[in-house]
Amino acid sequence: MNLLLAEVAQATQRLADAGVPSPRNDAEELAAFVHGVKRGELHSVKDSDFDARYWEVIARREQREPLQHITGRAFFRYLELQVGPGVFVPRPETESVVGWAIDAVRAMDVVEPCIVDLCTGSGAIALALAQEVPRSRVHAVELSEDALRWTRKNTEGSRVDLRQGNALDAFPDLDGQVDLVISNPPYIPLTEWEYVAPEARDYDPELALFSGEDGLDLIRGIERTAHRLLRPGGVVVIEHADTQGGQVPWIFTEERGWADAADHPDLNNRPRFATARRATP
Repeated sequence: MNLLLAEVAQATQRLADAGVPSPRNDAEELAAFVHGVKRGELHSVKDSDFDARYWEVIARREQREPLQHITGRAFFRYLELQVGPGVFVPRPETESVVGWAIDAVRAMDVVEPCIVDLCTGSGAIALALAQEVPRSRVHAVELSEDALRWTRKNTEGSRVDLRQGNALDAFPDLDGQVDLVISNPPYIPLTEWEYVAPEARDYDPELALFSGEDGLDLIRGIERTAHRLLRPGGVVVIEHADTQGGQVPWIFTEERGWADAADHPDLNNRPRFATARRATP
């Protein structure tokens, strides 16, 4: 074992003692980041090339600063995104939400599907859809100026139409023309603040996390936005907490102009997102 791998073993234990959920992964990621190699190449770093700055970034991670803030990057499906203070760090759970949306759009008999991403944050969802559905027209909206600094970096040179604004009144020029509305909105109840992981509670913007007493305030508003934007037969896909399974589909009722409202599990088989189709008049 070379010096770096021995240090990684010690760092893994330190991160585990600090309560970091994935200590080995993070210790290796930070070692690779500091030494400019891939995780699979850590064994090739010479003892004389060990960089003591490794312990500086391990100390930051011990304080539960997000791994992605330290490295300045987040991976999402086939993307590498720039992230940092002020923007929500995309989570692996959202990848399954996007996967369902991509399948739904591909199944539509539409040459150039129109897609809207509400509360885009880093732009992860919008960029993934633009990349994996090549002929799509993707529009995204974000309210926070702090988040938009990152969104603009990530979407620069892409086909994504990025705008600043409120998800509740966004894109009036697209009313009735959209094939898919997708969103990963804030959905944590205000009463759950103390139970949120430090990486999110202390570093992600509150605007991207909390939404009223039951966490569903913005989702209720997005239901109206989605109904306004979608063409008849268009689909809405919205992420929610695993504890909200069964609640969100009830927001998309037949009386409000929806059909086929349903919940779907993530890769861990926990209810993660709801979908509905705008009913045909």
